[in-house]
Amino acid sequence: MNRSESARQLSVETEDLTLSVDGVDAAVHATGHRIFVEVDSVREALRVARRLPDDAVSDRAVAELVRGGLTAEVRVRGRTVAVAGADARPGPLSHRLGVAPAELRLAGAVGVGYGGLSAAVRRAQRLFR
Repeated sequence: MNRSESARQLSVETEDLTLSVDGVDAAVHATGHRIFVEVDSVREALRVARRLPDDAVSDRAVAELVRGGLTAEVRVRGRTVAVAGADARPGPLSHRLGVAPAELRLAGAVGVGYGGLSAAVRRAQRLFR
């Protein structure tokens, strides 16, 4: 394989797509070299992840993202919780959980949890005022 084949750059532009996996609807949009998959909760993100094909298929898909210079982000309420493809930087957590070459973003998941908890507290405070 020559250098131009291994460094092929793709660009994706889309909006208003919906991906349905195991009863979970995910909004998909892309801009340039990033593909965003938006779900409503970490639980839904995990549900989708559990339905992904076996490791060989997933590894091949990630390799194609990297080869095309593309990155896919899984986001929950606007916060990135996982990244796969060209810009993924798997750390110790990704390796420990066996999801590398995907990158898990613990801060994103914690932020989603905190945001949900904060919203619940605010709603409860309004009820008792």
